[in-house]
Amino acid sequence: MDEISGLAARRAALRLIDAVLRRGETLDNAAHGACQGLAPPDRGLARALAGEVLRWMGDLDALIDSATRSILPEDAKPRAVLRLMLAGWLRLETPPHAVIATGLPLLSGGPRRLAHGVFSTLSRRDAKLPAHPSLPPAVVARWSVSGREAGAEEARLEAIAEALTVPPPLDLTLKEDGQTAHWAKVLGGVSLAPGHVRLARGSAVETLEGLDEGAWWVQDLAASLPARLLGAGEGRSVLDLCAAPGGKTLQLAAAGWAVTALDLSERRLALVEQNLGRTGLAADLVVGDALTWMPTRLFDAILLDAPCTATGTCRRHPDVLHRVSPRTIAEMAEIQAALLSRAADWLKPGGRLVYAVCSQEREEGEEQAAAIAGKHGLAVEPIGAEELPAGLLPTAQGWLRTDPGMLAEAGGLDGFFVARWVKQGV
Repeated sequence: MDEISGLAARRAALRLIDAVLRRGETLDNAAHGACQGLAPPDRGLARALAGEVLRWMGDLDALIDSATRSILPEDAKPRAVLRLMLAGWLRLETPPHAVIATGLPLLSGGPRRLAHGVFSTLSRRDAKLPAHPSLPPAVVARWSVSGREAGAEEARLEAIAEALTVPPPLDLTLKEDGQTAHWAKVLGGVSLAPGHVRLARGSAVETLEGLDEGAWWVQDLAASLPARLLGAGEGRSVLDLCAAPGGKTLQLAAAGWAVTALDLSERRLALVEQNLGRTGLAADLVVGDALTWMPTRLFDAILLDAPCTATGTCRRHPDVLHRVSPRTIAEMAEIQAALLSRAADWLKPGGRLVYAVCSQEREEGEEQAAAIAGKHGLAVEPIGAEELPAGLLPTAQGWLRTDPGMLAEAGGLDGFFVARWVKQGV
């Protein structure tokens, strides 16, 4: 007998969610094993279902709990299947009869009857999700900033949660800033900064004009800010640490820097090399571990986009809301501190160091910047409002903190922390 259409995709979605929640894997890494053998449409459906479950999990659980006499255990399979069924119905707009036909076969015996009863109860009630996802309580606790006015802090977290409702738009960084108006018109997008074009979510990158000629590359607006803060290179040397996937390497090369791009992964650097070839830009690519590698010279500037928990990318990667733990944050912070100290020693006097992480965790951002202040001859070079897109402001310390709730009316941006220093001495 032929398998029910869509059932294999839902089995894969369950495996994806389990890999995130139980093993702490990223959705991207888990997809290779969980979706093996699926046709592209089914792979896409599995990813979409898993992503919506992780994006809305607390709210889906609240609906499930409202329709059961006793609370199902967190790791009970009926809860996992009901999350999937509700996400398909309420987020992907799958008709209830199709949800039941493809959901119940994932269970057997009593659990199947339980899931059928809960889903039927909720569908008869015409259950609804809230206007936007709820942040997990542990995330709220970590991301809350003490000392802020309660109302303002609540509004900030609410704005972040609202930004999670749908995946983000598509941002492009242009090879030539002077071509911003041209490419915004050609591509039908809007620009929030020189050298930036934003397109509607769902734009097919491979079909866009300018791809083959290397006029642009995909890069979130927030991710483009650290390299912008180094300014024009004018032939000077810059070290791009932890360079892959290479967006910042391309930016620096386009801005006239002589770039040395270091990364641990030879495979990922090969992708950087491909993009350099596509855009006609040049950089010296070096495979190495920044924690052990030693340069043979000092640099005029260093960009350290450090490995991090990536919780600032929660709009596009909702798995980070559930798999990042205090232990993970502490491990990342230890690596970041070591990388900052090493990078500071590789700067020429008068050289600039920019540190960035796509994380919402203070341990990876503000606390790292505060800890290195005054060490290695580094003096803070405050970031100015005139260096940032309209609507963004530096912090009182001269750092930059973005979060997914900012620039909401323009489509939002990822969460980043950025700080900049100058090396003292002669």
